[in-house]
Parts: sequence; structure tokens; C-alpha cells
Amino acid sequence: MKKKLALLCTAVLAFGLLAGCGGAKEEAKQPETSTETPSAGAEQGQYKDGNYFAKGTPDDKGWMYMVKLEVKDGKITAVNWDGANTKTAGDTKKQLSESGKYGMKAGGAQSEWHEQAKKMEDALIEKQDPKAIAVKEGKTDAVSGVSIHVGDFVTLADQALAAGPVEAGQFKDGGYHAEGKDFDDKGWKETVDVTVFNGQIVAANWDNINKDGKETKKQKSIAGTYGMNWHEQAKKMEDELIAKQDPAALVVKEDGTQDAVTGVSVHVGGFVKLAQEALASAK
Repeated sequence: MKKKLALLCTAVLAFGLLAGCGGAKEEAKQPETSTETPSAGAEQGQYKDGNYFAKGTPDDKGWMYMVKLEVKDGKITAVNWDGANTKTAGDTKKQLSESGKYGMKAGGAQSEWHEQAKKMEDALIEKQDPKAIAVKEGKTDAVSGVSIHVGDFVTLADQALAAGPVEAGQFKDGGYHAEGKDFDDKGWKETVDVTVFNGQIVAANWDNINKDGKETKKQKSIAGTYGMNWHEQAKKMEDELIAKQDPAALVVKEDGTQDAVTGVSVHVGGFVKLAQEALASAK
């Protein structure tokens, strides 16, 4: 009887040890958890390789923001956030900031616009997802040293990625200017400014400066002191250039007028010629 009791105790003890070991093994199989939640882009690398682009609508000062992204091996590898002024065209906001013509530090900012834009571009490359950048009332506390409005940047980056890859245009990005050689007999000289982003013409400004150095023809037309709706017709030609993406595609008759754009009766030969000259260095 004592032998049987000893054997029974031994069996129970062995079973308990096995159960304990089994429990330890199950516990060891549990995966480690992380408190970090990577964004969808960083986690999956789900973007299709290529060039992405989106542009917004102009604000009351004429600034239209744009974002260009480059994706390689499913990841965002390059970001360019910039702005074009649809009223004046020419150099982009980043170019103006870099050259000191759009100074923010003089107004009390801790850094210039292009420097803050670079921080946002770097943040997107790190996060790999625009939605991972928290924005409140157009600004963000998530990126140190950024005080400018970034709502457009985040929205446009998201729109660009959602739309998928697109082909870039034929021109080199930047601002371009051309003007006539001489003033005419009424004291006017034509000027054309063009902004290119993602290889596309995104803004154009056709105007005339006067030898007296005062108001331009567009300014006088808008004010109603030029005697005709010149600025409205100029706008139609600017829009046509943006639509055609090539001044050579704007057909001009021998007398300098055209029939392709409804509502335009002014001479446009100078506009087309100067637009071609301005973009000659953009190829």
C-alpha cells in the first residue's frame, strides 16, 4: 500500500511539472507588442513607383500651392512643396524666399518660408503618409520649427498620392521672364512671366509696363482707366497658354490677332512671341 501511494504521489508531481512547463512554453510564444504605430505608407510601402503631382486653388493673394512627390520601391523618396502666384507668375515662392524677396525673418519669424517648407518635406519622407502629420487650424505642432500654414501641403500630398503617378511636363521648373526690346509710340512695353512646376506651365502673366514707371496696362485696365477690358482678354490668353502648355500651339494670324480664343480681339502676337522667349531657357 505504501508503494502504491508513493507511486501515485510521484505521478501527480510529474504531471504538475509537465503542466507548468507547458504553460511556460505557451507564454513564450506570445509576440512582443510595440507602442509605435507606423503609418500606412511606412508599414506597407504600398505606393506605386513614379511621379506624383497636385495643385490647389489660388488664395486671395494669388498664391496657389503645389506638391510634387517621387516614389521609388514603394516609398516616398523626394518631396517638393512650392507656391506659384497666379497674379504675377514668374519665380515660385521658394525661389523668392531663397533670394530674400519673400522675407519672413524680418517680420519676426524664426526661419524663412523655404526653410520651413523643407522641414515639412522631410517630415513627410519620414512619416511616409500625409495623414500621419497632425494639422490643427492649418498649422502643426508635430514638426519643430514650423510656424507657417501647412494645411495645403498635407491635403495636396494626400490628393497626389490618391490620384496616382502622372507624367511630368516638358519644361524645367522655375520662374521665367521676357519683355520687349523697346517701348511703343504710346509708351508701352510688353512683358510675359511664366511659372513652371512639375514641368508644366502653372501660371502666366501678360502685361505692359509704361516708360513713365507708373501703373501697368493691366493695373489701369482693372481700375477702369484704360478704356477697355484689356485685362480680361489678357487673362483669357494666359489661361489658353496654361491649357495648351505650349506657346507654339497658340495660332496667330499675320496681323497679330487670333480666332481660337473666344472674346479676345486684342493683338496677341507679342504675347505668344514673348512666351516662347521666356520658355526657351526652360527646355
